[in-house]
Amino acid sequence: MHKFFGYILTPLYYLFFWFWLGIFHPTQWLAYNIGGYKAHKAVVDLMNFFLVATCYLLGNRVTFTNNQTLPTDRPIVFLSNHQSMYDIPPIIWFLRKHHAKFISKIELTKGIPSISYNLRKGGGANIDRKDGKQSIIEIVKLAERMKENNWSAVIFPEGTRAKDGRAKNFQVGGVATILKKCPNALLVPLAIDNSWRMVQYGFFPLSAFEHITLKVLPPIEPGNKPYEQLVLEAETSIKKALGQA
Repeated sequence: MHKFFGYILTPLYYLFFWFWLGIFHPTQWLAYNIGGYKAHKAVVDLMNFFLVATCYLLGNRVTFTNNQTLPTDRPIVFLSNHQSMYDIPPIIWFLRKHHAKFISKIELTKGIPSISYNLRKGGGANIDRKDGKQSIIEIVKLAERMKENNWSAVIFPEGTRAKDGRAKNFQVGGVATILKKCPNALLVPLAIDNSWRMVQYGFFPLSAFEHITLKVLPPIEPGNKPYEQLVLEAETSIKKALGQA
């Protein structure tokens, strides 16, 4: 059923997905050049609201659960498992008050309407995976912006997407780099489930009638704990929430 209806509904999904990217590309440009960061962010947030809503054209649902009281007056590092590109719009929309930024591949900063422009202007870190020095410099700059503006960052410590939904072991590097420059940041695990099912057949057809969930888990206060221990705590918390521990 998921695949059968996917064949029928995926063209409609892509029609609206690319429609929103096309509409919001010039809108972002105008917002950024006239109103600066604040106006640009408002447009990006709205775009991601529509991108999340477009999932419903496939019969899919997106549920975001946050029973935690998260601060807005200090930076947050959200550590999340990563299952597909469809993790991104709900994270941006539902965590919008935390100004969540991403560490992205520099290749994505060109050629994709709306998305590439946002990556260049939104304040995240765009890294060249073939250039370790450049990557560290970009992440350090992100950490400095986080500290200055009380922004947050979303890190996928697995380093790649889990195409079968099974969370991989977390890497420490990016988290350690941010915490060294932004030691007052709070660590918050974020468990994402079932977004991998949306692309289980590839990009066509997308799977229909799936239920994607995002759950904010109890925060971890870094204190003086070793970075490895902090990341392991977040990994364990996420895997338990996914029923994989």
